[in-house]
Amino acid sequence: MNHVAIIEESSMGKPKSADGVSGMLLKTMNGGFIFRVYNFYDYTDYTIEHSDLNVIISDPDAYFYMDSVLDHSPATLGL
Repeated sequence: MNHVAIIEESSMGKPKSADGVSGMLLKTMNGGFIFRVYNFYDYTDYTIEHSDLNVIISDPDAYFYMDSVLDHSPATLGL
């Protein structure tokens, strides 16, 4: 999607900074990814159009495997 179109189609008014917002990176059924931000029992899913987003993993259940895979911990996977 065109970045100008994203800004023009915004129903929430002016864009707001996402810097410092905590959320979940979720894999969708079609293999893509979304960024989900929870607000108590509600959530908002954001399509990721950012081309070089800085990510810091703060999840003790996240492990690297085979120098190319990021998955759950061995205990969670039953390994």
